[in-house]
Amino acid sequence: MRRRSFTATILAGTALWAAATGSALSQEHFPSKSVRWIVPYAAGGGSDFLARTIGQAWGGQAHQPIVVDNRPGGNTAIGASETARAAADGYTVLSADNGTLVFNPVLYKSLSYNPAKDLAPVTLMGRFPMILVVNPGAGYTDAKDFIAKVKASPKGLNYASAGAGSPHHLAMELLKVEAGLTLVHAPYRGAAPALGDVAGGQLPTMMVDLAAGAGFIKGGKVKPLAVANARRLPQLPDVPTFAELGLPKVEAAALVGMVAPARTPAPVIAALNKQVVAAINEPAVKQKLIDFGVEPVGNTPEQFQALIASESTRWQKLIRDLNISLD
Repeated sequence: MRRRSFTATILAGTALWAAATGSALSQEHFPSKSVRWIVPYAAGGGSDFLARTIGQAWGGQAHQPIVVDNRPGGNTAIGASETARAAADGYTVLSADNGTLVFNPVLYKSLSYNPAKDLAPVTLMGRFPMILVVNPGAGYTDAKDFIAKVKASPKGLNYASAGAGSPHHLAMELLKVEAGLTLVHAPYRGAAPALGDVAGGQLPTMMVDLAAGAGFIKGGKVKPLAVANARRLPQLPDVPTFAELGLPKVEAAALVGMVAPARTPAPVIAALNKQVVAAINEPAVKQKLIDFGVEPVGNTPEQFQALIASESTRWQKLIRDLNISLD
C-alpha cells in the first residue's frame, strides 16, 4: 500500500510538472509561425489601422509575420464566423468590436456565430469615443442649445450614422432616450459619406469617433458639441462631456478588442494577451494610436470579458426597448 501511495504521488507530481512546463513552453515559443489576424472591415478604417499598427509591433517582437486579413461583410459576422470555425491554436485571431460581441446578438434573430460560445476574449485594444457633431451652419451654438432646440421642434431632427447597428447609430439613440429628443435615423454605408453629407448640410448632425472625424473637425467642416466619454478628450479639451451637461449615462464608444476561437488553450490566450498588450504599450505605438484618435487600452482577458458583460446589459436593453432590428 505504501509503495502504491508513493507511486501515485510521484505520478501526480510528474503530471503537474509536465502541465506547468507545457504551459511555460507554449507561451515561450508562441508564435512559431505566422499569425492570421482577421479584420471584419475593409482596409483603411479605424479597426484596420489598429490591427496593422499593433500587428507590426507585435510581429517585430515575436519575430513572426502578423498577416492582416480583411473580411468585411455581414456587420462583422463574416469575419467572426470564420474565426469561430478556425483551429483553436492561437494562429487565427479577430478584431472584434461591440457590434460583433454586444449588438449583433440582439440586432439579428439568427447569427452564424455565437460570441459567448464561439469566441474567447484576449484583450481590449482600444476605445473610439463618440462625439456629437453638427454642420457649422445649422444654427447650434453649443450642446445645450442643440438639445433645447431639438426638444422645441415638433418634427424633431434627422441624423446621419455610419450604418444601422453601428456604435455611431446606437450612441445617438442613447442620447435620444436620455435627453428626451425626437430624432430620425438616416443610415449611411460608413462614417465618411455620412460626415460628407453633414458637412455639406444635407443632414445637420451625427455621432462620430475622432479617428473618422478628426479631419472634418480640424478643417471646420463639422462642429463638435459634446463627447460621450467619462472625461474630456485631450484632442478636444474645450468640448464638454455629456456628463457635464447633466446626461451622465450618455457614454458611448466603439470598443475594439482581440478574440480567438473559444477552444484556444488558456496558456495560448495568456501568450497572446502578454504579447499584444506589450505591443500596445510600446511608446511609439501608443502615441501613434492616440494621434489617430484611439484611446489605447490593453487589459486582461478577464477584464475584457467583464466589460463585454456590462456593455451587453446596457446596450442590449436599449436595443430591445427601442425595438431596433436588422433582420
